[in-house]
Amino acid sequence: MVGDEVYPILRFWDDGFALDADQVAQLRGLVDIYDGSRHLWQSLIIASEVEAGELICLMKRSTAASDRAPIDYVRDEGAPVGYLPRH
Repeated sequence: MVGDEVYPILRFWDDGFALDADQVAQLRGLVDIYDGSRHLWQSLIIASEVEAGELICLMKRSTAASDRAPIDYVRDEGAPVGYLPRH
């Protein structure tokens, strides 16, 4: 997904992915990668070129998307999930 435009990924690997070159001829900048409605990655595309009908996009960085806010402390694995109020 780039802005409001959606382009299906044909192939995906560690530092890049391929799109249908008939849908998009060039791509650079920040993109969001989804699997359906699930946000997977936010990636910075630094280069793209057409090869054999595919737009090959190379990523400078790719950050996994999270559905939780980041924490700035170590969470104790043995801590309770929640507390019950006292009456």
